Amino acid sequence: MLIAIAVVAMAAVFVFPRVFGGLGEAIEAGQPVNVVIPEGATGDVIAQTLVENHVVEDASEYYAAVKKLGAEMQLKPGEYRFETLQDPISVVKQLVAGPNVEGIKLTVPEGKTVAQTARIVEEVYGIPADDFIAQAKASNYVADFAFLSEAADDSLEGFLFPKTYTFQGTPTADQIIRAMLGQFQVDVLDALDFNAGLASIKARFGVELTAYQLLDLASIVEREGLHAEQRSHVASVFLNRLAGKGDFAGRPYLQSDATLMYVTGGEVTANDIQTIDSPYNSYKNAGLPPTPICSPSAEAINATLNPTDSNDLYFFITQDEEFFSETYDDHQKSWE
Repeated sequence: MLIAIAVVAMAAVFVFPRVFGGLGEAIEAGQPVNVVIPEGATGDVIAQTLVENHVVEDASEYYAAVKKLGAEMQLKPGEYRFETLQDPISVVKQLVAGPNVEGIKLTVPEGKTVAQTARIVEEVYGIPADDFIAQAKASNYVADFAFLSEAADDSLEGFLFPKTYTFQGTPTADQIIRAMLGQFQVDVLDALDFNAGLASIKARFGVELTAYQLLDLASIVEREGLHAEQRSHVASVFLNRLAGKGDFAGRPYLQSDATLMYVTGGEVTANDIQTIDSPYNSYKNAGLPPTPICSPSAEAINATLNPTDSNDLYFFITQDEEFFSETYDDHQKSWE
């Protein structure tokens, strides 16, 4: 993906620790520093990252170099090795050429929990899963990522964006989490129109959600649906249930196996539905669970923001077929 220069509001940025002195200390030129430019980063974000890491002394020098080289639409995301106080022209030329750091890739698929992500990180980088989980607290990052202010239970569930990341050597848990939160900002909050989507949901379904509640619902939609169009339809089913339509009048229960699987870690039985006393048992608790149950893809979030127009209250989905129904009787027939 190419990155265009634009003067817009600053997005979240993630970078590796600096290798030089603190505030007020002289910066020695020629010291190596690694910088990560996220996909979709604006020109202002790139400039801010380079200045904060002392790759260039002033953002105006960077903008002048970009303009001189006509590189506005040619800058590439990725991890770079620069030097402190480097010549701005050479910096821009490298950003045009592409990342110059080869690292180990970390691929986190859609629909993974924080615990599952921690196990993937342990397999790739050897960071103990328990250490990653201990670091993955919203309170550790809300100062830098304001969107975490709504996060419940100090949880980062839903925010560790699923994607392939590349780090040089062995990153820390903190560096990985910051990379994932930065990508959530770029691929979700900067790319999708939450205000319009939430307003439309309220008008069409009579359900008023916050952005965090939408993410919560999208995490369930991620686990219940298999592709974008289907997920939009699944989202409408859950919204109709939350609205208390039809069979769900006066009892807005999601009745999702996916929320219980967050507790059981596997398949859900009829006995689980009846006996598990957990706020994630959406058969016994009305409304949404306390937190998202996984990190949904941008596709699933977008599908939830743009649900299908339907009155359906039930669905049955397999790898080969799908059935959506307005009544329980019709739903039962789909099993026959």
